Amino acid sequence: MSDNETPRSRVVLPTIETPTLTKAELADLLFERLGLNKRESKDMVEAFFEIIHGTLVTGEDVKLSSFGNFNIRRKAPRPGRNPRTGEAIPIKARNVVTFHASHKLKGVVQGDIPAGEEFE
Repeated sequence: MSDNETPRSRVVLPTIETPTLTKAELADLLFERLGLNKRESKDMVEAFFEIIHGTLVTGEDVKLSSFGNFNIRRKAPRPGRNPRTGEAIPIKARNVVTFHASHKLKGVVQGDIPAGEEFE
């Protein structure tokens, strides 16, 4: 780096590909770490997501201690615009799911809390 270059000019962009953690991988982790059989592991993962899904569908929030909260938020109807044609179109009112990470999760991500520390 020459004296005239700023550190900003050396920024490396993250890769476009983001790894995805699948339900099957979660079930495998339960199988490996807890010793559950594969069927029990798969059923447990499915039940976990069914409970979260069902709770959110009823309009209730889901709070996962030391991880974060999934909240349902009502968005009001509003005017929109088709970006291709510029035509004005109405956007209907709808419910959206938002996620807010806990302070503990944020601390681990930021490096303030060691990653190996157990979540309670």
